[in-house]
Amino acid sequence: MEPSIYSFSLCTALPLMLFFGFYFLFAKTPEKKIFKNYLRSRQIMGIAMLLLSANYSVHFFFGIRFKNADSAILMNMSTYFLCYSLFSSALIMLLDRFYITKRRVWTHIILWIIFSTLSGVVLFLLPSGIMQKFSLFALAVWLVVFGVVLARRVIIAYRRAIRIFNETQADDIGAYIEWLSIFTYWAVIFGVGCGLLTFLPDKYVFIWILSSIPFYSYLFYSYQNYLLFYEQVENAFEQDIQSEEELLTDTETEPKIVSEKEVPVSYTEIIEKVANWIKTDGYVQQGLTIKELSEILYTNRTYLSAYIKTTYKMTFREWITSLRLEYAKNILKEHPEINIQKLAESSGFLSQSNFIKLFSEKEGCTPAKWKKKSKGINCVVKNIDEKVTETHFQKVLKRQKSANSTIQKVLIRQKDAQTTLFIKFYSKSFSNLFGHRMTFIIFGEGQR
Repeated sequence: MEPSIYSFSLCTALPLMLFFGFYFLFAKTPEKKIFKNYLRSRQIMGIAMLLLSANYSVHFFFGIRFKNADSAILMNMSTYFLCYSLFSSALIMLLDRFYITKRRVWTHIILWIIFSTLSGVVLFLLPSGIMQKFSLFALAVWLVVFGVVLARRVIIAYRRAIRIFNETQADDIGAYIEWLSIFTYWAVIFGVGCGLLTFLPDKYVFIWILSSIPFYSYLFYSYQNYLLFYEQVENAFEQDIQSEEELLTDTETEPKIVSEKEVPVSYTEIIEKVANWIKTDGYVQQGLTIKELSEILYTNRTYLSAYIKTTYKMTFREWITSLRLEYAKNILKEHPEINIQKLAESSGFLSQSNFIKLFSEKEGCTPAKWKKKSKGINCVVKNIDEKVTETHFQKVLKRQKSANSTIQKVLIRQKDAQTTLFIKFYSKSFSNLFGHRMTFIIFGEGQR
């Protein structure tokens, strides 16, 4: 590979990474106590970005990859191992404020020292040959597995957070942290690629360096955008603060849903309260939580959540969303001229885009199209082609005409059969009374 291509890729990525790193580290946040955890997370991410920038700078200014390949490999592997820890810690902190502990910090530091030391031994003390290649492969596997394990921790924390929001919040708070899941999966692919590029031929290295530009740009944009919703997300967490042990263990445990026959008798006490509350359209209150609803109904929050899951087979958010969508449909039927934005707000949704998304998922079309369908007739099920061509319509008409013609022929035949029977009956009767000749004269038949 020509050094100019390699240098160009580094020169393109390095300034952006430096900017992102220093911005994350020193940019201000709103002066509220609730943003303290966000700031810590962003600062840790900034340190990781600056470490990677330092790595790129050594490659760019000193060309270490061309002068001493073993030193470049050691530096890359050591940097990536440490950055994996920093990246995962920064992301999980946004979902679990208790994640960073002294024990975990020291564990990661010790693992990093061991990994870096072993990498140095393999690269500089072991003679070149099969043994060295096998050892390097084992270290590469360790690096990849370490990154995947940390990524799994982020995904577990994310899923637990989504479950908490669905069970306690009427609004789709989980949409605000969806970027964490997207970025984590992307990071696994990109991180493995960064680990592999150390061992790839030189001519392919610039591809992964350039690919870091959209990766870190998405990270920067996501952190900035998340700042707008962080306070709302953190307030939701305040109601159900999860410790790290609870957050990272028992991930697949779902509350048991009992059958209708097993519904406790005590549930009957809440049925009437919930029914009356629904009649008052209390579900259109924006920002409604299960805690607030339990206080309104004078019941226990856990008890209410179990009742909703048992009776409706839904989470709290799904149940409230279904009620709000039915409310919106009724408003559309009664007032088809209503503005969609106003409809979304009056139905309890925080944003028009979220309302349209949820409405489309359930009905198969947007509220505007649903409104035009015969003034409120439900749309055809999503993904079913509802267009009937003119040719098909004509064929249907022809079949109907053919069927009508057949029916008319059958009726004529039935009339002919009835006439014949009538003639035969009275012909026989007259034959008995007047003889065959008189019958022939009257009916035109009979024997002579």
